[in-house]
Amino acid sequence: MAFDAGFLAAVAAELRALALGAAVEKIYQPERDAVVLQMRSREGGKRLLLNAGSANPRVGFTEIPMENPQNPPQFCMLLRKRLSGARLSRVFQEGFERVLVMEFDTRDEMGFPTKCRLVAEMMGKYSNLIFTDGEGKILAVLRPVDFTTSALRQVLPGMRYELPPPQNKLNPLSVTKEEFFAMLPAGGERPADKWITATFLGISATVAREIVFRATGNTDTLLSDADAEALFDAFSAVFGDVLAEKFSPCLIVDENGLLREYAFLPLLQYGTMRKIESPSGLLDTWFGTRDREARIKQRANDVLRLLTNARARISHKLELQKRELAECERGEEYKRMGDLIVANCYQLQKGATRATLTDYEDYREDGTFGTVEVELDARLTPTANAQRYFKKYTKSKNAKVELSKQIELGKSELAYLATVDAALATAETPTDLLEIREELAKSGYASRVKTVERKGRGTPAPAFAEYRTSGGYRVLCGKNNLQNEYITHKVATKNDFWFHAKNKPGSHVVMLLEGKDEPPAADFTEAASIAAIFSEAQGAPQTEVDYTTVRNLKKTPGAKPGYVIYHMNWSAVVSPDKEEIAKLRVK
Repeated sequence: MAFDAGFLAAVAAELRALALGAAVEKIYQPERDAVVLQMRSREGGKRLLLNAGSANPRVGFTEIPMENPQNPPQFCMLLRKRLSGARLSRVFQEGFERVLVMEFDTRDEMGFPTKCRLVAEMMGKYSNLIFTDGEGKILAVLRPVDFTTSALRQVLPGMRYELPPPQNKLNPLSVTKEEFFAMLPAGGERPADKWITATFLGISATVAREIVFRATGNTDTLLSDADAEALFDAFSAVFGDVLAEKFSPCLIVDENGLLREYAFLPLLQYGTMRKIESPSGLLDTWFGTRDREARIKQRANDVLRLLTNARARISHKLELQKRELAECERGEEYKRMGDLIVANCYQLQKGATRATLTDYEDYREDGTFGTVEVELDARLTPTANAQRYFKKYTKSKNAKVELSKQIELGKSELAYLATVDAALATAETPTDLLEIREELAKSGYASRVKTVERKGRGTPAPAFAEYRTSGGYRVLCGKNNLQNEYITHKVATKNDFWFHAKNKPGSHVVMLLEGKDEPPAADFTEAASIAAIFSEAQGAPQTEVDYTTVRNLKKTPGAKPGYVIYHMNWSAVVSPDKEEIAKLRVK
């Protein structure tokens, strides 16, 4: 599903309802292609996200936490200079294009009132943010477009802003019934939804299928089978609601809980849907996880590569060690061969390569003894051959002990790398990634992972996540092993409760009592759900979570960060609801 012109119209209506007259307090650029405007009005503070990335372009208010980088880009610096303190006075959409214009009242360098505009072009890989003065002169561009990039349209500072080239399509908001029927071909085997997207501006494939479904009861109806009157009625009803600013954003979720589609209107073609109160809330739900995963993949490529290579190396080493350990099981056989050679030494001579020896421990019912074939080294005397087998026995016995230790260390190393992998999956900010890099450096991976020194005196406290249960109890959640260790051993007291997904890599979760009585069952369930969500088991319908008091936790000397052991605990099986738990998070 694309961020189409209809959804942009819904966002524009939301901005007009909530942000007109709001002042711009702060501006920052957390990503290369994303700008956030911190705005404040009488209704309170809002953060407006303008994402011009080719993967997920969109505009809307956001509650997703984003960090302000220490060194802002030039585009961000210019916006701070010209937009700080400005008030949003007008928001409009250019026709039915995916172009949103936000006009601000501000003052120039001399203190005289003036206007400026921030134009958001949400057009897939051609998305862009353009800042102009009140007359349309371009002052700054997030992604400059020169002659080497496009011969049709250049977007550079100093030029006059012009709309993208027209697509020779009709505006669905202004088309008349006569124009609609005139464009409708007589007969034909073309799918009706394909005709709609090819004829009218700004309509996504999902919305086109919805119009056809409302008119015919099917999404794949051909033009020859569609009633023209019914098709126009469905078409005009959809865009009549757009003109009247009647939007009902909805999400389509499949049986596995995966998000499939979203739109600015109810998608009746899917039967069941989840309605969302606001367009911005829907965008946060749809893009939140995708954005975080994309940022992690982009910024943590070296860490992911390190983890993949380390796991492959350790797994290969474990396979070799297990094979050697299997060979060590022959140790008793080597000792037996040495004993047999000693017992039969009187009948052996140097130079033999094999010998059939009497086994005096294998006495049979007929009064005879069993025999065993033994390989000999022709270069050695019988006594030296016996010593050779005894040495192999001793070596196998010692190797068995050492290999068992090394195999356990390898398994422990793989388990630790699994916890780092889980931490990467739940990382939300650049600081989380920096802490993971610091942790790997402390664990001996400094030569294989890029580390960044933090500025300022001392090392700041890890930035863990905080929740507040329905009963008012503070719950702290570590998103990596450094945070886990900090909240478990530095913040929590002995009487606080500690939670962790059973036998799964994941976060430490601590519920602080802070002098209160033992929490109700609902609060325990909420804390256990947080531990389930921030673990390798996230997404599972049910997860078993261990919990105990902090006094029962022990840290082994020399253990990796975040590693604890415990022998007394309770367990609970929870079915976490991510949306409900997200509401408990302290912003």
